[in-house]
Amino acid sequence: MTVHYQGTIRACFAGYIVQAIINNFAPLLFLTFQSSYGISLSKITMLVTLNFGLQLLVDLLSAGFVDKIGYRASIMLAHILSVLGLAGMTVLPELIPDPFVGLLISVLIYAAGGGLLEVLVSPIVESCPSDNKEKTMSLLHSFYCWGHVGVVLISTSFFAVFGISNWKLLALLWALVPLVNTFVFAKVPIASPSTEEGSTIPVTSLIRNKLFWVFMLLMLCAGACEQAVSQWASAFAEQGLGVSKTIGDLAGPMLFATMMGLSRLYYGKYGEKINLQRFMLLSGGLCICSYLIISLSPFPVLGFVGCGLCGLSVGILWPGVFSSAAASIRGGTAMFAFLALAGDLGCSSGPTFVGLISGAFQNNLKIGILAATVFPVILILGIFLFLQLRKRETTVS
Repeated sequence: MTVHYQGTIRACFAGYIVQAIINNFAPLLFLTFQSSYGISLSKITMLVTLNFGLQLLVDLLSAGFVDKIGYRASIMLAHILSVLGLAGMTVLPELIPDPFVGLLISVLIYAAGGGLLEVLVSPIVESCPSDNKEKTMSLLHSFYCWGHVGVVLISTSFFAVFGISNWKLLALLWALVPLVNTFVFAKVPIASPSTEEGSTIPVTSLIRNKLFWVFMLLMLCAGACEQAVSQWASAFAEQGLGVSKTIGDLAGPMLFATMMGLSRLYYGKYGEKINLQRFMLLSGGLCICSYLIISLSPFPVLGFVGCGLCGLSVGILWPGVFSSAAASIRGGTAMFAFLALAGDLGCSSGPTFVGLISGAFQNNLKIGILAATVFPVILILGIFLFLQLRKRETTVS
């Protein structure tokens, strides 16, 4: 990594912390929204659905406009939308007659920013000159995990000291993170994938590429493997440790995020000595083991341990697929946008699949997790298919 681009990398690290703030701060306030504004839990659930739904839509649409307005303008827009959304939470519910509409508008604004961040940050890092891009990519994605842990710890500590009634002040303090990073991105050098003419293939060629569809499948499975357990982590903590729901909501997701971050940090430190695909295969195998521990163990505490193992196993999957795709296909912005879309679809379909299967078996969560083993199995088969196709292309050339 040249010294010239160190500031860019650090800004991208902060960009993933911004996304962690966007996705994980508001859920800590759901009960407060319910009591303060009289909003039903069904409407509050809609905030989560629309947040990720709009991020999916932005993933899809960004392939058409990011290259036109440029990476710098796009990444600054993403941060500005994040600032406006977080700040809007503190004023719009009071200004608009229906507080839910005020919260919804705020969520939609920062969701648009979050969707852009997901599409932009990885290709910006991938385009920076470095000796081991897979290593840098893994380190980058670990910052989402540390951001998640930080949001929960700092917010919980703030509420304990100053009271949850002062949540608006904390929301404004969190909004300072994307605000400052906006000015950083205005100054740092940015080398987008489309900087050089002819450096990327057309979208039509991308869609006809067999490897592209293998990577789309891998991204979907990576997202599903991660969220199928992550979304139920608080339940595992509550059952396994015999703690209250509040403690479970903190312990489960934080253990999962910490273990996932450690996995990415490990590869970020020693990545040049490790074969990425082999590491991903090993992670897929560990993911299967963690699912089996969660679903088949008769001891609840082992379910909690299995949750931590799952976080450790899925850490490399998302950044590993991004890096493998970037090294194999010159797909540019469109490819990263489609991969982000596939990953988000996986994040949505994984927990949904677990919930549907569990519901069909009298809400037995263990059966749902056991059925979800199909995702890491498909992921492992997909990696073998990628290696086979790459070997065939190498032989032909």
